[in-house]
Amino acid sequence: MKHFVQSFLFFFVIFQVNAQKPLEEKILKLTPNTIWALKKAVSLQFPSFHPQGMVKIENQFYMSSVEVTKSPKNGDAGEGIGHLFKFDSTGTLLADLILGETTIYHPGGIDFDGKFIWIPVAEYRPKSKSIIYKVEPKTLKVTEMLRFDEHIGAIIHNFDSNFIMGMSWGSRNFYEWKQNAEGKIINEADLPDKIRIPNPSFYIDYQDCHYIGNNKMLCSGFQKYTNTNGIVFRLGGFELINLLDKRPLHQVPIKLWSPSGLAMTNNPFWVESTVEGIKAYFIPDDDKTSTLFMYEAELR
Repeated sequence: MKHFVQSFLFFFVIFQVNAQKPLEEKILKLTPNTIWALKKAVSLQFPSFHPQGMVKIENQFYMSSVEVTKSPKNGDAGEGIGHLFKFDSTGTLLADLILGETTIYHPGGIDFDGKFIWIPVAEYRPKSKSIIYKVEPKTLKVTEMLRFDEHIGAIIHNFDSNFIMGMSWGSRNFYEWKQNAEGKIINEADLPDKIRIPNPSFYIDYQDCHYIGNNKMLCSGFQKYTNTNGIVFRLGGFELINLLDKRPLHQVPIKLWSPSGLAMTNNPFWVESTVEGIKAYFIPDDDKTSTLFMYEAELR
């Protein structure tokens, strides 16, 4: 009996240690040869339009999406509706929060800081303008934080160093806004040229990003490559980025594709730590074909 108790305690301690390892440490173990096992695929039971960003809070999901009612053409902003959908693990819609105004209707990648969901909503064109919101997830109360003369396509909240960082169209540039102790943006009046930081990484364009602690950000996205025969190939991947110098620490392809052929990292994602490794959620396809895919990777 004594040996049984000792063995049980040993495995329990190992279980606890593995479960508490930082997500950053596990992301650094990902390679192109990591095996991803599909655990679940759930069709969304509502019109999802064009999904953008996603966070998971307890057992519920929050996903930003753009509904285009008039496509932008020739530099025109077009028309549309910005959504923040709340749904459960069965794909059932629980709430639909409308965000944006007039030509500002395109939500981007979103982040959750433990208290608020951060959401950029922009015009559907590069070098345009955006509104940054934060949303309390239980009440869906919306607070406008700042307006900015640039398209912000994704955002994170670094609550360790007290700043908000946005990514431009195609994630080619970073923009950083500082907060005071009360959470107020203290450089909201700064022009884009003053706070623009070029992104040194090019192999993917970020679709969604999340702050994972210790001044690190995890982004997912994809890039289309065309060979000399005109064949288009979509490569998806993750990038782990050091927010102190804005440089990638780890870049890894994610060799997963949806049945439609889109990279699994085409649209929103969410990653969380498990005992054996990590669990990742993806919604690569739009509207009627939108499916929540759940994968797990063992990292020993």
